This record gives sequence, C-alpha cells and structure tokens, in this order.
Amino acid sequence: MMAMMAAATTMAFAQADVVKNAKKLLDKGEVEEAIKAVEPALNAGSNEEKAAAWNLLSAANYKKFADIQAKKLENQVKQTNEPVDEAAMNEAIIKALEAAMKCDEFDNMPNEKGKIKPKFRSDNQKTYQNGRLNVINAGQYLYNQKDYAGAFKAFALYVDSGESPLFTGLDMSQDQYKYEVAYFASLSAYQGKDFSNVIKYAQIAAQNEAKAKDATEILVFSKKESMKTKEDTLEYINMLKEASQKFPDDNRYSAWIGDYYLQTGSAEDLGTWADAEIAKNAQNKFAYTYKGEALRLQNKFDEAVECYKKAFEIDPTYVAAAYQAGVSLNSKAIELKDQLADKKTGMLTTANADKVKAVLNEAKEFLEKVREADPNRDQVNWAYALYQVYYSLGDTAKAAELEKIVSGN
Repeated sequence: MMAMMAAATTMAFAQADVVKNAKKLLDKGEVEEAIKAVEPALNAGSNEEKAAAWNLLSAANYKKFADIQAKKLENQVKQTNEPVDEAAMNEAIIKALEAAMKCDEFDNMPNEKGKIKPKFRSDNQKTYQNGRLNVINAGQYLYNQKDYAGAFKAFALYVDSGESPLFTGLDMSQDQYKYEVAYFASLSAYQGKDFSNVIKYAQIAAQNEAKAKDATEILVFSKKESMKTKEDTLEYINMLKEASQKFPDDNRYSAWIGDYYLQTGSAEDLGTWADAEIAKNAQNKFAYTYKGEALRLQNKFDEAVECYKKAFEIDPTYVAAAYQAGVSLNSKAIELKDQLADKKTGMLTTANADKVKAVLNEAKEFLEKVREADPNRDQVNWAYALYQVYYSLGDTAKAAELEKIVSGN
C-alpha cells in the first residue's frame, strides 16, 4: 500500500514537472519544444493537472499563431516579403482554441477533494472571446486551398465554440458572424460530401433571415445528392415545396419540382402541379414551361405552344421555352401532315401542303431565335430540330449546313 501511494505521489510530481518544464520552454520562446514537452501530461494525472497541461498547450499554440501573425503584419507595414508560414499560423489558432475548450472541460471537474475550483476560465475567456475570430480566417484560408475538410473543421469550431461552457457568463448571443460562418461550414461539408454536417450547419444558418435563402439552397442540393430511399425522395420534394412557398420569387424550386414530376409522374400530375403554381404566381416561367410539357406529352401541341410562348414572353432570354415551342410546332406539322395526306397516295394537296408549311415556318422562327441566342448550344442542343425543319421545308442548303453540325463534322 505504501509503495503504491509513493508511486502515485511520484507520478503527480512528475506530471507537475512536465507542465513546469514546458512552461519554462514557452517563456524562453521555444514554442515547438514546449508543445512537444507538454504532450505526455495531457491525458494523465488529476483533473487539475490535465487542465494545467491543456492550458499550457493552448497558450503555446496561441503564441505560435500570434508570432506568425505579427510577422505577417510586419510585412504589410514595411512592404516586405519575408516568408510566412500561413498554414502553420492557421493550424495553430485552431489547436489553441480546441485546447482551451479541453482545458475548460477538466478545469470544471471536481478536484481530489471533490470541489470545483476553475483556475483558467477567466484568462482564456479574455483571450478567446475575440481571439476566436481568427478561426474564421483560418477557415477561409483552408477553403481557398480547397482543403474542405480542414475548412469545415475551422468553421464548425467557430460556431460550436460559441456554445462552449468556456464562455459561461458572457453574452454570446449577439455574435454577428455565427450564421454566416455556419453557412460556410455547411458549404465546406457539401464540398466534401459530408451531407449530415451540411444539414446540421445549414439549419443553423437558416435561422438567420439574411442567410435563410442560401442555407435552404444548400440543404436542397445536399438532399438531392444524398437521396437513397423512397422516403428520401419524398423528403426532397417536400423541401422543394417548402422552399418554393418560402421564396416565391426564386423560380428554381418550381423548376426542380417540375423536373421531378416530368421524370417520375404522369402528364396529368405534372399539369395539375403546374396549374397550381401559375395560380400562385402568374409570372412563373418554369410553371408555364412544365404545363407545356404536360400538354405536349398528351399531343396537345397548340395548347403546349401557347404555354411555351407565355414563358418566353415572361423572359425573352429563356431559350429553353422557345426551343420547346419550335419542337412542338415541328411535331404538330408531322401530325398535321399525316392527318391531311391522301389515305391512298400519301400526297398533300397544294392547300394542305401550305397549311403544313405554315406550321413549319413558325417552328423555324422559334428555332432560329434559339440559334441566334445560343449559337454554341450551351443551353439547348437545337441543331437536329432545326435541321428537321429545314429538311421538311425543302431548304437543302441550310439543311446541309446543319447536317455537318448534327453529324459532328
């Protein structure tokens, strides 16, 4: 028993000596040596000793950060270009804050007498209440370096640290950066395909009116990319519907809902949804386009074209609507030709041929507008549809020109 007690006492002295030696190194400016020296004491000894070790680690990393930051500022003032290790600087501030929070955890545990007597919270509050702002800069640096996991860690640390017991007694509710940083935490997580954390931090960002729209967008993107089950799909559609109601001026959500119904639903369901969207917002170009799609799928070409025309009137730069109008008119011309052709010979009278030609010319008008607005086919691939129209009209020269594009020559 006495031997065990002696060993425990020796270990306690050893732990205290480790921290003291590390402190001496730090006081001499030997920061890296101090960090290495204190590591054995971080997870050994009493709660008080662990708190002291983590506090020393926090102080050492903060000094490392501050020294490099001072050199960087000196360069700016003197307009010099002395090498500065920004990666090390940003890593140090992250580790410093993490260590301060870990210190506070042990600092507020019962000591050997069962009492809680924190020693370090007050000083660390003074250091990190404003010092933690530098963690945002670290996140921005890492994001720009495309280190999305590192950026997420920094941004999430800033957000989470605001709720840390370390800042007990301080009013952290007026943090003007919290929601912006939460958004960037979710964006970094999205870049790294860490969808659970996208949701966690985007939901925090969405609590702020100024960031709600951006946060909702990234939530939707994240859900779309991570869908696996039928329940996920239903949740995605409900998210789109909620977003559409919350941000009625952002027609993208309507467009994405329309895409879903177009791919998975019937023409009737798509049309019903589109009518409801038009009733809510008569200037929703996407809703008119999807109503046109529903009608086109039912071979109601005249009604479909009127919907596409309306969408194009709302936004004359919306070439997809003009393209669909041209395609529908071409389909109408094919159907009309079949209806008017002689049942025996398959030939058209001059009058009937003129009727078909009139529809084709209207299709050509729309498709040529699309070609003019989108010559490189970045938005829609109009080449084959326009080629068909030229061919049907007997314009061999223009058809031959487009045939080269269609065939890839």
